[in-house]
Amino acid sequence: MLNWTLALPEIVLGVSGLFILLGGVIPKKESFFPVSMAVIGALILAAVLVLGQGEGTAFLGQYVADNFSRFAKVLILLGAALGLLLALDFNEKAGLGRFEYPVLMLFATLGMMVMVSANDLMSLYIGLELLSLSLYVIAAFDRDNPRSAEAGLKYFVLGALASGLLLYGASLVYGFAGTTNFDRLADALSGDDVGTGVVVGLVFVLAGLAFKVSAVPFHMWTPDVYEGAPTPVTAFFATAPKVAAIALLMHVLIGPFGDLSAQWMQVIWVCSAGSMILGAFAAIGQRNIKRLMAYSSIGHVGYALMGLAVANDTGYRGVLVYMAIYVVMNLGTFAVLIAMRRRGRALEQVEDLAGLGKTDPAMALWMAVFMFSMAGIPPLAGFFGKLYVFLAAVQGGFWTLAVIGIVTSVIASYYYLRIVKVMYFDAAPDGALDARPASLTVVMASTGLLTLLFFLFPAALIGAAQVAVASLAG
Repeated sequence: MLNWTLALPEIVLGVSGLFILLGGVIPKKESFFPVSMAVIGALILAAVLVLGQGEGTAFLGQYVADNFSRFAKVLILLGAALGLLLALDFNEKAGLGRFEYPVLMLFATLGMMVMVSANDLMSLYIGLELLSLSLYVIAAFDRDNPRSAEAGLKYFVLGALASGLLLYGASLVYGFAGTTNFDRLADALSGDDVGTGVVVGLVFVLAGLAFKVSAVPFHMWTPDVYEGAPTPVTAFFATAPKVAAIALLMHVLIGPFGDLSAQWMQVIWVCSAGSMILGAFAAIGQRNIKRLMAYSSIGHVGYALMGLAVANDTGYRGVLVYMAIYVVMNLGTFAVLIAMRRRGRALEQVEDLAGLGKTDPAMALWMAVFMFSMAGIPPLAGFFGKLYVFLAAVQGGFWTLAVIGIVTSVIASYYYLRIVKVMYFDAAPDGALDARPASLTVVMASTGLLTLLFFLFPAALIGAAQVAVASLAG
C-alpha cells in the first residue's frame, strides 16, 4: 500500500538535497559552484529515474505515477537544470554566489514534482507549499537590493492569501464530499446531485491555483516580482513553476472535478480571455524587458488555458505541447537577457538591446528567433504551440475565445517585433558588451535550435503529449 519505490525520484532528490545542504554548510570556503554542479547532477539523476518510473499509486493513494506526471516532471527538471545553469555566472558577478541558492532551487523542484504526482488535496498542498516557501526566499535572494526584497515580500503576502483560498476551498470540498482523495472525489461527484458547497469550494481551489499560474485576475504579483527578482530567478519563475502549476490545474480539474466541467469551464474561459487581453495590451508600453516578459507570460498562460477551457483530449494535448514549447522559448530568451552586461552592469531596458545585431550578431539572431516564435510566426515552434490550442478551440466551438486569441496574438506581436527592430535598426550605445560565459551560449544555442527546427520533428513531442493526456483522461 505504501509502494514507496514509485516515489523513488522524489525520495532520491530529497535525500540528495539534504546531503548537498550539508556539503554546502561544512566547508568554510565558498561552495556555490560545486554545490550548483551537484544539484544539476541530482536533477539529471531524478530525470533518469522519472523516465524509468512505473505506473500506479503509492502512500495510501496520496501519490500517483503515470505518463502525464512523467511528461510534466521531465519538463520541470529540464527547466530547473537549465535555470540553474543560467545563474552560475550571473550570481558570481552579482555577489549572490551563495550555496543556498541551488539548494533552494532543488527543494522547489522537489515541491513541483510532488504537486504533479499529488492524488489528494493534502499531498497537493504539501508540494505546493514546499515550492512556495522556496520561491519566497529566492525571489528576495538579492537581500541588499530593495527591489528584490520588495519582490519577495509581495510574493509572500499574496502567496499566503492564495494558499488561504486554496485551503478554504479544500476544506469546503472535504466538508461536502467527505474525502480529499482524488479518486474518491471523482466517484462522489459523478452523480447529478452535486451540492452548491462543492462548487463553491472548487471556485476557491481554482482561485488559489490561478494565482500560481499568474492568470487574470490573480496576476497582480507577476510584473513586480519578475522585475525585482534577480534575472536568473525570473527565468526560473517563468518556466518550471509555470509547468508544474498548469499540470496541477489540469490534474485537479480533469481528475476529481472532471464531471463538473460545465462549472469550471466558465471560470477557465474568463481567466483565459482576460489573460490574453491583459498580456497583449499591458506589455505595449513597458520599457523594462523583465516587466515586458512578465506580461508576456500572462498572455502565454491565457493561450494555454484556452486548451483547458475546451475540456476535451484535443485541448489537453494542445496545453501540454504549448507549455513544452513555452519553456524552451523562455529559457532561451532569458539566456540572452542574462548575457546582456556592459562594464559589469546588468542591462534590463529594451533600449539596451540597441545595435545588438552589429555588436553580437549570433546573440541577436537567437533573440530574434525567440521573439518571432513568441509572436507565433511560422515555421517556428511558437506557431505550432498556438496552432494546436487554436485548433482545439475552433473544433470545440469556442469561436469567441479563438478570435480573442488570434487578435491578441497579432497585438502582442508588436512588442516582440519592436525588440527585433531595436536590435537591428537602432544605433548601438558606446562600449562593447562583456564577454558572455559558455554556459549561456550553450543554453541560448540549444534552445534556439529547438525553436528553429521544431517543424522538422514535431511528432515526438505531440506523441508524448497524446500519451500523457490518454493517461490523465483515462
